Amino acid sequence: MAPRGQGPMLTPEQVLEKHTSGPDTGVFTDGSCEGNPGPGGWGFVWVEGGRIVARDHGHDPQTTNNRMELQALIAAFEALPEDAAVTVYSDSQLCVNTINQWAAGWEKRGWKRKTGPIANLELVKRLYHLAGTHPKVKLQWIKAHDGSRWNEYADALATEYLRSGR
Repeated sequence: MAPRGQGPMLTPEQVLEKHTSGPDTGVFTDGSCEGNPGPGGWGFVWVEGGRIVARDHGHDPQTTNNRMELQALIAAFEALPEDAAVTVYSDSQLCVNTINQWAAGWEKRGWKRKTGPIANLELVKRLYHLAGTHPKVKLQWIKAHDGSRWNEYADALATEYLRSGR
C-alpha cells in the first residue's frame, strides 16, 4: 500500500539503494497521514556529508498530515544543539511559511490571525519557540517526491507505521 499515490512504499534502506540526488547535508523532515484525519507518522533524518548523524520517527493513531509535518519539525529541532548551523528541509510549504513568514505576526497579535483561528496552535507555538532557540538553523522548503535521497528517506521514516502494521 502506498500513501498519497506515490508508488510503492520504500523502506529507508531501499531509499538509499534507489536514490542518490539532492543535498547530502541537512536535516530532512516529513509527515504522513492515511486519510486526513487518520493514522499518521512523522520522521526526520540529520545527515552530514551523506552520513546519518541522527534520525527518529513516530506515529499517531488519529491525526492530520499537517500535525505530522509539524511534529517532524519539532523532533528535528529538539535533536539539534542550539548552536547548530544547518539547514532543516521540509516539503510542507505551509509549515515553512508558518515559521518563516507568519508566526512572528501572529505572536505579536496574541497568537491570532486576521482571518480566524490558527490550526494546530500548540504545535505551531512550540515549533516557533524551538526555531527561535536555534538562530543559525535555516528552515527551507524542498520539493516532495522528486527523488531527493534524504527527503525520500524522511518520507520512508514517516510511513514506517504503515509498513510495520501499527
